[in-house]
Amino acid sequence: MGKIVVLAEKPSVARDIARVIGCGGRGDGCLIGDRYIVTWAIGHLVSLQEPDEMDPGLKRWTFDTLPILPDEIPLKVLPGTRGQFDIVRKLMNDPETDSLICATDAGREGELIFRYIYEKAGCKKPFQRLWISSMTDEAITEGFRNIQPGERYDGLYASARCRSRADWLVGMNASRAFTLKYDTLLSVGRVQTPTLAILVRRRKEIEEFKPEGYSTVTADFGDYRGICFSEKLEPDTHLKNKADAEAIAAAVRGKTARVTVAETTRKHELPPQLYDLTSLQRDANRMLGFTADKTLKTAQSLYETHKALTYPRTDSRYLPPDMIPRVVQTMKLLPEEYQAFVPGALPEGRLRAGKRTVDASKVTDHHAIIPTAKRVNPEKFSEDERKLYDLVARRLLAAFYPACDYDATRVITEAEGYTFRTTGKTIVVNGWHDVPPMKDPPRKRKTAKDEEESETALPPLQVGDLRTVKAAKVKEDMTKPPSPHTDASLLAAMETAGKELDDEELARQMKGSGIGTPATRAAIIERLLQVGYAQRKGKTLTATDKGTALIGLMPKEIASPELTGRWELALHEITDGKQDEARFMDGIRKMSAFLVDYARNNRAPNLFPAEEKRRSGAGIRSKALKGSRCPLCGKGTLRESDRAFSCGENGCRCTIWKDCLEKGGGPALNAKLMTMLLEKKQLQGSTGILMLREGRILFYPNGSEAPSVNRSLIYERKGR
Repeated sequence: MGKIVVLAEKPSVARDIARVIGCGGRGDGCLIGDRYIVTWAIGHLVSLQEPDEMDPGLKRWTFDTLPILPDEIPLKVLPGTRGQFDIVRKLMNDPETDSLICATDAGREGELIFRYIYEKAGCKKPFQRLWISSMTDEAITEGFRNIQPGERYDGLYASARCRSRADWLVGMNASRAFTLKYDTLLSVGRVQTPTLAILVRRRKEIEEFKPEGYSTVTADFGDYRGICFSEKLEPDTHLKNKADAEAIAAAVRGKTARVTVAETTRKHELPPQLYDLTSLQRDANRMLGFTADKTLKTAQSLYETHKALTYPRTDSRYLPPDMIPRVVQTMKLLPEEYQAFVPGALPEGRLRAGKRTVDASKVTDHHAIIPTAKRVNPEKFSEDERKLYDLVARRLLAAFYPACDYDATRVITEAEGYTFRTTGKTIVVNGWHDVPPMKDPPRKRKTAKDEEESETALPPLQVGDLRTVKAAKVKEDMTKPPSPHTDASLLAAMETAGKELDDEELARQMKGSGIGTPATRAAIIERLLQVGYAQRKGKTLTATDKGTALIGLMPKEIASPELTGRWELALHEITDGKQDEARFMDGIRKMSAFLVDYARNNRAPNLFPAEEKRRSGAGIRSKALKGSRCPLCGKGTLRESDRAFSCGENGCRCTIWKDCLEKGGGPALNAKLMTMLLEKKQLQGSTGILMLREGRILFYPNGSEAPSVNRSLIYERKGR
């Protein structure tokens, strides 16, 4: 009987699969068993060719060659990982190989990685699909028992292929056209440009905001307080003139007040939903200060290395019904510190499951992120991993607790013709609040509204009750501009195509029509930072002058989050077989041609600074790093620019950002450091060890046996 070749996306995943299915023998770039051979990609081994690789005449950027709209975009093998591709191709086409199993990440990009390799290898053999949501041994075993036919995921591949080609067409044409027009290297993308537009819009709102003064009047009735309000005001508590506020305070001091409204309503605060990736990134940013990229990498480590979390790159917040027994087992196996909360989620040993958590119709490629049914020791995690695991574990428990019931009281008190509003809140059933969000929750910064109308327990009041106004105070304040975006708020805007929706149900309805996908949004944000269109200050993200200038030149069609959201929805429909690939790509080609014409005929002034100007051809001003050899292709000489080192060899996309290690505690890269690293491959510094290995630059902080989370790929693929 012939062999079955299993292709995983990463070596670490391949090792886990090989161990479970009994492939203990070592081969060249593979692990061998009696029936299976497990091999791996290293991310993308194959990508779309660059224009000049398709036609050398396209190497020089000119308007005469635009738009570039090929019917087909050929594939190429990435030079840095060609050796592994050759191994995979040989295994796929070996006469002893009967069939294949696609075991790349179970999502759109994972499907694309396998199919591109399969196509470029010229393989025609049948294949099946391993689709799992956690990396535990049990999940891998179950996945092989329930192996799926490969053609079941043809729609997912069609969607991934359209995404890849759409980004190529829009990015290549628009970036060349606007770079030529303004003699400045500009990166324009189908996804990154509308994301930048959200940041630019917020920057303009802040810059154009004109603060206005206002006053509020608070009356003290002895055993409770109230804030003066009128339906004629907007907002209804803000008095524009201080004199009016002083007059009200003077009029009511010492006077008798009467309760005119006293209403109490029983309300239910539903428990939070389980996490998908975007909601986890938002909470981790808000509560832990993690960037979206840091959250994704930490969650991926908990998934792959520790087998502690299920698949993180999901856009679903629900579980299928058949997961209920596993969730019960998971709760019982949670670390000891969470066991005190388990009985509340499992009354009498049964899971309190409702449509808010368990709904098969709302599970997409993967279910919500939860801990795995595996006993883990958080002490073996890094500090960041412990914090993120804690968020997910507590959310799992809270999601299955009962609602929080409370009595909301609204009181209106009248004095001398003026009305004062008081709100109160009395907890009846604490419900899911019995599961605190984290061990040391951060202090929530109070807003002006919180300070004006805080909800507290009130004395028993009835209509007609009388009080004396013991004091009346006037407070002056100024209206505040919108807050700058953070990772959390930008992710929310991306998820809902630019619409900032606090309503969770409306936000859910917008799913599938946002900007990017949960798996790509963090990379989009990082890309904007790398190319200098955005900057991070503390937790805030703001558009730079360069980014603002770029959006000022863009037509609304490419800068529109709504249009990009409709594209993303169309990609989902292609996955489901509800839309035709050709129709979608026809629209993308028309948009690419439109962008070229728009740039060619645009008369907007060039607002980019002189230092951003190109040197010649399509590059930016740079100088050669003497004696260097590109670590990716091994042929070209590295060139140094203000932000990065890049290869001068035609077709090589090697880019090493100078700040790629800083977030992980590593040094900024400079010419001297890069030269030494290329020569010695490993350097010991005052803060740790710098290493060049397997297509990555790694930084190991002193005392650590593992590289920092923020390790950098040597090269960044251009486009999105």
